[in-house]
Amino acid sequence: MKNNSIKPTMLAIKSTWNGKQTAKLIPVSNDCPYVECIMDPESKIMVVISKVSKQTLHMLPRLDDNGDPRTLKVTKRPSGKAVMEERKTIETFQEYYIDDKTAIMNLIDLHSVNPEEIKVIVTEILSDSAASQK
Repeated sequence: MKNNSIKPTMLAIKSTWNGKQTAKLIPVSNDCPYVECIMDPESKIMVVISKVSKQTLHMLPRLDDNGDPRTLKVTKRPSGKAVMEERKTIETFQEYYIDDKTAIMNLIDLHSVNPEEIKVIVTEILSDSAASQK
């Protein structure tokens, strides 16, 4: 059932990710609410990256005057890293992870101008998941 209150604003395309065939949705207009949607063939999850941004803390390498990561003067840290790090606040886009087949197909139908372009690929990716769980 098509909801007429939402105008499709994304183009469905075939792509590859880490050497495997996958599907993506990319914006075709500025009023699209998402930056992109990517079907991860490894985890069988649709990753939706929205235009909503948020401030998050990340550990980043501490850089020297040349822009190179500064190495530790002692042995590696318990995490195994050999470079100095510092916590920085970074603006990132809100991400959503969808693993339900019906929800993924509804997202494709609702937001894509050409949903049939990738439905076969997405179905194959998700059915591989069901076959590997047996």
